[in-house]
Amino acid sequence: MHINTVETYLSQTNPTFFLFSLFLVSCSARTTKQERRFPDDFLFGTATASYQIEGGWNADDKGENIWDRITHNNPTVIKDQSNGDIAADTYNNYKRDVEMMRELGLDAYRFSLSWSRILPNGLANKVSEAGVAFYNNYIDEMIKYGITPMVTLYHWDLPQKLQDLGGFVNPLFPEWYEDYARVVFEQFGDRVKHWITFNEPREICYQGYDTTTKAPQLNATGIGVYICAKNLVMAHARVYHAYKNDFAPSQGGVCGITISVNWFGPKTDSEEDQLAAELTRQGEWGLYAEPIFSEDGGFPKELSEKVAQKSIEQGYPRSRMPEFTDDEKAFVKGATDFFGVNHYKSVLISATENLKEHVVPSFYDDIGTGTYVPDDWPASASTWLKQSPDSILNALTHLKDKYNSPVIYITENGWSTSPDAGLVDDDRIRYYRAALESALDALDAGVNLKGYMAWSLMDNFEWFAGYTERFGLYQVDFEDPARTRTPRKSAFVYKQIINTRVIDHEYEPSSMTMTIDEGH
Repeated sequence: MHINTVETYLSQTNPTFFLFSLFLVSCSARTTKQERRFPDDFLFGTATASYQIEGGWNADDKGENIWDRITHNNPTVIKDQSNGDIAADTYNNYKRDVEMMRELGLDAYRFSLSWSRILPNGLANKVSEAGVAFYNNYIDEMIKYGITPMVTLYHWDLPQKLQDLGGFVNPLFPEWYEDYARVVFEQFGDRVKHWITFNEPREICYQGYDTTTKAPQLNATGIGVYICAKNLVMAHARVYHAYKNDFAPSQGGVCGITISVNWFGPKTDSEEDQLAAELTRQGEWGLYAEPIFSEDGGFPKELSEKVAQKSIEQGYPRSRMPEFTDDEKAFVKGATDFFGVNHYKSVLISATENLKEHVVPSFYDDIGTGTYVPDDWPASASTWLKQSPDSILNALTHLKDKYNSPVIYITENGWSTSPDAGLVDDDRIRYYRAALESALDALDAGVNLKGYMAWSLMDNFEWFAGYTERFGLYQVDFEDPARTRTPRKSAFVYKQIINTRVIDHEYEPSSMTMTIDEGH
């Protein structure tokens, strides 16, 4: 058993009194928010992504991906000019990762596979034995200790060879993606029972193809996002049907998709702001959810009409947004077992205020709404992330009502601090407790919520922010060749929530010493 000990940061409590206090809390019959319990079968976990933690960028026969390419050839786009070549070095530290999962008492762990580590050329003609062995070892180590692996097939690291052929805007992309997924199901499906096809389609299509804020920086404004969206949704459906038809009957798992569903609410109660908020939701996440989860299928109606109208006004012979045929709509509609929700924040939407000029054509010019975030909402180390009230409740109840109560997993939710913030991260604890209270509110409201994955298990490479923002429950020393991991205070608080299924706002860890509870 590994015990990771750091200097005690609080004075030691009398052990007898401490245990007695916990007993009183657990036995209290007061009907306060703090006494509400998460169900015993609710999956508590953490989440990571392959490029952000693995390292081993050219280990064995792994192929180059789009993040390898951009960080090596254009490092100035990264805030600290860093990269994920080593990152947290999970490639060599996966056993320590699983040990951390055991220390926290996780029920599940969500992680992603590197496509180019498994298929070095991107295509299925060559499967890497070393890549498959790495993930087999990782999965087996989790299974050994009763931790449920939740696997994401794609978290933004497309093989560069496929990007050279157009990537997500190539009409053959859904075919390539199904070939890759079939290899993965064959290799790991006997043990993995929770599959996620894509992580955050908006970030893939809008940030990567419509703008320059994520790799591959295609910058095809007003066009790339919509072509990418349709090909991605079609690829998801192909993989879902392949799994349900050819693998699930013998493997018995489930397959869904993860979409970033932040809450976009109206700034005022006016009808104009209500409509503006709905249009924003359609563009931000409905573009990807509507074809799969709605009764009608296809892209969102109001957004489609607006893009078509603007396209004609701008001189295009047809809409910049492709349509789904009736057969395609039927193929995609309902192609999921659950809705994975990545949620971090809320934004208030106005039809008339805070409007900005955008490039024409572009995604945000198509939407044409203004955004507002109150100054008094607590700020994280990330410019885009502020803590907002009732955020998870608002988002999940909206999905429940809109899509007939789908099974939902919160597949990411977390808070960033600066690199020098240290181990005592009370602001992260405040955020997690508020978020989980909001999740309990959603459960009380009848949302079919089955699990919660905290972002993130450990500090990682945070895309264009490099290592200047830290989301980890565990601090990673990136100056240490061993990439030593040390639990933050939030790790102890999360462990206590997992163990008790209760959010105790008065709980303070008596020390910062993390051990493995063998009885969990």
